[in-house]
Formats: sequence, C-alpha cells, structure tokens
Amino acid sequence: MRKDSVVNIQYVGFTVMAASRIYSFRAISTPQEVREFTVKVPSETFRTTPLRFQDAPDVCLARLRRELDRETPESHAQLHLLVEQQDIQEYAERHYPRKPFRG
Repeated sequence: MRKDSVVNIQYVGFTVMAASRIYSFRAISTPQEVREFTVKVPSETFRTTPLRFQDAPDVCLARLRRELDRETPESHAQLHLLVEQQDIQEYAERHYPRKPFRG
C-alpha cells in the first residue's frame, strides 16, 4: 500500500473451525477497491500463550495492517494470513507487560 493512501479496515466477524478461528476483515481503499482478508489463529494459541479470545481481533488487525504496510505496486498483501508468534509476542508486550521483579 502506498504510504499516502488511506485504507479503512472493517472487522466483519469470525468463524470457529476445528483447530482454529478465522477472523474476517474488509479493507476499503476507495469505493471501487474493496478487498476481503482472513487471518487465522490456531486454537492452540489460546492455550499456550497469554492471548485471550477477546484479544484475537486486535492481534489479527495488527497482522493485517503490517501486511498492508508492506505492500508495493508489484507485491500485494496476501488475502489469507496466519497470526505468527511475532504478532502474539508484540501484542503481549504492549498489553500485558511483565511486572518488575521485586526481590
């Protein structure tokens, strides 16, 4: 995506699958350019990381924004993304900072 372009991203909802949740988004650059994206979060993520169900839409939105920020005219964002460990770690550091150790 060009740095000077504005994209409105709408959260559409999610679908629960056997081994994941799939979050859907709509990215609108202009009335004529609307793209549909999905971001998958494996179910085990909610058991093995500090990520909670209510955090997932924000994590997925951040993942989608990162992908859109990397777009160039030659390389477009993938329509189906997967939340990666880096996304979860960055979110956890921002929203669940570690408390200082008091010995």
